[in-house]
Amino acid sequence: MRDVDVAGLLRRIRRTADLSQRDLAAALGVSKSAVGAAEAGTGRLDLRTLTRAAALAGLRLALVDGEGREVRAMADDAVRDSAGRRFPAHLDTRLSDDGWWHGPERYSRRQPTYSFDRDRRRRDASRSMTGVPDDHRQPGPGDSPAERAAARRDGIRRRQRAEWERRRDAGELEPIPAWVCDCPPGCTEDEAGVRQQHTDDCVCRCDLG
Repeated sequence: MRDVDVAGLLRRIRRTADLSQRDLAAALGVSKSAVGAAEAGTGRLDLRTLTRAAALAGLRLALVDGEGREVRAMADDAVRDSAGRRFPAHLDTRLSDDGWWHGPERYSRRQPTYSFDRDRRRRDASRSMTGVPDDHRQPGPGDSPAERAAARRDGIRRRQRAEWERRRDAGELEPIPAWVCDCPPGCTEDEAGVRQQHTDDCVCRCDLG
C-alpha cells in the first residue's frame, strides 16, 4: 500500500482553488512557512487543517478500500454505554440481555441496556456465523432490559392465547358447563354498594371470594 502524497494533494488543492501559499495560509490561519514546509515534505499539516484546505477547493478527504470504494465513518449516533461514552470501535455491540452481559460484577451493578464481548474468540465465533457488523448498533425503542422482558412476557401470553383459541376452535377443549346459582330464597339480592348476604344453609355463596 503506497503512502499518501500529502504534499502533492496540498498542491492539487491550491491549484484547484487558485490560491497562492500565502492565500491558503491566511485562509487556514497558519503561517506561509507551514504551508511551504508541508508542500516540500519537510513539515505537515494536521488532518483537520488539511480537510479545511480541501473544502476551500470544493473537495473533501475520504477513506477508500482496496477497490477504490469510499468507506464511510462510523456513526456518531450509535449506542453508548451508561455513562454516554462510545463503545470500543473494534468490538461488536449488542443488547445486554442477549447473552452474558459482563463478568462477576453483574451482581453489584445495574444491568445496562447495551454491552459487548471482550473475549475475541467468542466475538470471532459469532462473526463467523453472522458476519462482521458494519457498525455499532443503533438505539431503538424498547431496548432496555425491563422493556424487553415485558415484551417477552407479552409474547408468551399471546402465544398461549392463540394456542387456546386454536384448541377451542378445533374442539379439543372440554366444554365449560353452564353455571347455575343455587342460592335458597333467603339469600339477599345483590344491590349496588351492598354485599350479598347468604343464609347459613346456602351452599352456593356465588359472589364470595
